[in-house]
Amino acid sequence: MSTMQIRPILAALRRHKMATLLIVLQIALTLAVVSNALFIVKTRVVHLSRPSGTDEAHLFAINNQWIGQPDVPHIHAQMHADLATLRKLPGVRDAFASQAYPMQESGGGLVRIKHRVEEKKLQLALSYFADEHAIDTFGIALVAGRNFRADEIGSLGPYDKVAPAVIIITRDLAHKLFPDGAAVGRRVYLGDDGPSTIIGVVDRLQGSYAGSGVRSIDEYTVLLPALRASPDDGVIYLVRVQPGRLEAALHAAPASLLAQNRMRLISPEDGVVTLTQARTKAYATDRGVAIMMGAMCTLLLLATAGGIVGLSSFWVGQRRRSIGVRRALGATRGDILRYFQTENALIVGIGAVLGVALGIVANLSLMTHYELPRMPLWLLGVGALSLWLLGQLAVLGPARRAAAVPPVEATRSV
Repeated sequence: MSTMQIRPILAALRRHKMATLLIVLQIALTLAVVSNALFIVKTRVVHLSRPSGTDEAHLFAINNQWIGQPDVPHIHAQMHADLATLRKLPGVRDAFASQAYPMQESGGGLVRIKHRVEEKKLQLALSYFADEHAIDTFGIALVAGRNFRADEIGSLGPYDKVAPAVIIITRDLAHKLFPDGAAVGRRVYLGDDGPSTIIGVVDRLQGSYAGSGVRSIDEYTVLLPALRASPDDGVIYLVRVQPGRLEAALHAAPASLLAQNRMRLISPEDGVVTLTQARTKAYATDRGVAIMMGAMCTLLLLATAGGIVGLSSFWVGQRRRSIGVRRALGATRGDILRYFQTENALIVGIGAVLGVALGIVANLSLMTHYELPRMPLWLLGVGALSLWLLGQLAVLGPARRAAAVPPVEATRSV
């Protein structure tokens, strides 16, 4: 339509200021809320679908608790015997002992890494106790350096300080600590202890906490060469099996440990957990939030479309006589249809411009209070275009009814 044809549309909107303002605000709020909600859904989906770095399909964990408060030397001897038993099972590729497993949501150790012992600034990371079998058991790959040697694995009690001479870290942590150079051979301090030399870098290994509280560091992981015995906390045995042998190993592994020594407790409900099950449980909140926000966005868009339909239908009813006059003066059905679609395009366009501004403000607020990155502007643009198309679709029914008003309506009294 030309500028001359838009003027009567603006004049008509000025006569319905309150209704126009309400629908503009509804469109603006819908765009701001839906854009940010869908951005949150996107970040959650990306978060829950990212790989842990391990051979999840063939890996499971056994939560072993000790009975009778055995002393530390006895636990160390029992752990060595348990690992030997697990590694001999049919279908088992490798096994090692730790205090946690990826996506467990508990048990992982937090370490504070510094470049110098006197340095105040530190980098937080998550850790696993490990030995020379850990890399093969996890199914992770070394990208630099070497694996632990058997003589480098320490024996720790529950209260001993963790001050290993050597450590292995993930690639992300290596880039964080040494952005301008290689990490292998460099020294760091774990808190006030150390120094520890980085002897290897693995590609990826997710920490035991998958939740949003540690999302910024849950791929900064350190392998500590130690076999830690704790009468109170027990031990986690991680077992990797050959393809096709998982189900058999899930039953054979706890049974073999109990046959070897019955002074232990392995819960029949959750004592043995596959990493696939751990992923499902760890990301249940992220998945629930994504579903809830997706449903909320759908309902909000339907409500906005319903508002446009309702307002347009009301205006068609109010303007039947004026539409009839236009038809009597020669306006075609296409003219009437384009009139209402242009009117709707102007309303939605104004609402979209306001919605983009509100969406940016909302995203900045979420960045301040939550662990949410900056939302790309193109997402708001796509949202505005989608809402504009939705408005055109929503107004199509009332516009077609308006176009069907016969010229004889001009002769009827108001």
